[in-house]
Amino acid sequence: MNAIVIGASSGIGLELARLLAASGYGVGLVARRGDLLEGLARELSTPVWTKTLDLAQTDEAMSGLRELIAEMKDVELFVISAGTGFFNPELEWEPERATIAVNVVGFAAAANVAIEHLKQRGAGHLVGISSLAALRGGPEAPAYGASKAFVSNYLEGLRLMLRRKHLPITVTDVKPGFVATRMAQGERQFWVASPAEAARQILDAIRHRKRHVYVTRRWRLVAWLMKLAPDWLYRRVR
Repeated sequence: MNAIVIGASSGIGLELARLLAASGYGVGLVARRGDLLEGLARELSTPVWTKTLDLAQTDEAMSGLRELIAEMKDVELFVISAGTGFFNPELEWEPERATIAVNVVGFAAAANVAIEHLKQRGAGHLVGISSLAALRGGPEAPAYGASKAFVSNYLEGLRLMLRRKHLPITVTDVKPGFVATRMAQGERQFWVASPAEAARQILDAIRHRKRHVYVTRRWRLVAWLMKLAPDWLYRRVR
């Protein structure tokens, strides 16, 4: 069995690639930073393929991802963990543009290639890493939350499309809270999970073919409160 992890050079993607390899998967590693991929590849004991791709360059990324699938012969699991985000309360355009290019256009491009392959093989699993920020807009990083809302909505659309076609392809929407990455700097330690802890819970969700998962599980209650909070209350706490 083979899996492709897009965004495998750091954070959740890196830790999940390690766990998948330890579970017996052959792993295709994809990211912008090829040197980090090669370093990770040397750690893993299962078959490993690497491909240096930038999701912001969609045509090249889609072509390269198809090439990687052909090299691996068969892929049953795709994890799209690549993403970017910036604190941007002044709404400077370049951070907004970069976020949308990767998290919206790049994500959709990668998902398109993955679903194309899984439909051809007749079964499989697509996992997308969204965020708790998808649930409501935020003033510190407007494009980030909006882009993650796109990710979750797109995954739901794919899930319904595949169900209508009666195809046994699982689509999992992962919504992490604070994970120890650049975006979570300054947050209280209680709320921040390590990438390794997040990856373990995501792997459990993959094994159980879950459609939705909050990482870590404590964020399920926070998500429920965010969804139910009236606008006046949400504005006050933000």
